[in-house]
Amino acid sequence: MTRVGIIGAGHIGSALARGLVDRGYEVVISNSRGPASLETLVAELGPLATAETAMDAATAGEVVIVTVPLKAYKDIPVEPLAGKIVLDTDNYYWERDGHIAALDEKTATVTGLLQEHLPTAKVVKAFNHIESSTILTDGKPAGTPGRRALATASDHPDAVAWVASLYDAFGFDTVDIGSLAESWRVEREQPAYVVPQTKDELEANLARATR
Repeated sequence: MTRVGIIGAGHIGSALARGLVDRGYEVVISNSRGPASLETLVAELGPLATAETAMDAATAGEVVIVTVPLKAYKDIPVEPLAGKIVLDTDNYYWERDGHIAALDEKTATVTGLLQEHLPTAKVVKAFNHIESSTILTDGKPAGTPGRRALATASDHPDAVAWVASLYDAFGFDTVDIGSLAESWRVEREQPAYVVPQTKDELEANLARATR
C-alpha cells in the first residue's frame, strides 16, 4: 500500500483524497488551519485517512501531492520531500496570488517554480487542468471510446510514470508534455486548460498553445 501525503485540503486535495482512499491508498492530509479542522473530512474518508500537519504529511508520504494556492508554495517543507515524487496541481491566479514577475514575463512555469523550491524532489505536474468536481466522475475504463485524457510534465521519467499509472487508476488517459519547461502548455488560459478532451484532442490543444 502506498502512503500519499497531501498538502492542501481544498476542492482538489479533498477530491484526490477521496479517490485515493477508494483505490486503497493510505492518505495523510493537511491544510494551513491544522489537523483539527479536517476531522469531518477524515471521518468521511474512513480508516485509511489521517489528518496531520503539512510537515507530517510531507514526511509520512511516500509520494506527496501539493495542492495549495500558488502564493504559498514557498511554505512547502523542503527536506522531508528529498528524493520523493511530488505531484503539483497548482495554477497561477494573479488575482489571488499576487503578481509573480517570472510568470507574468513567461520566463518560468508554475511547476518549475515548485521544482526550484524543492531541488531534491521529483516534481511532476498533475491534475491542474481538470475541475475538482469531475475528478471522480469523468473517469472511464481503459479503452473506452472518448476516454478523457490528462497531461503531465516532469524532468523525472519515474515521476511521469507514476502519474500515468495514477491517471489510469482514476480513469484517464495520459499525455506526456515533456519537461517542466514545456508545462506552460497546460496552464491557465491555454487551449488545453480545464477542457474535457480525448488524448488526440489534448495533444492537438497542447500543440496549439501559444506563449
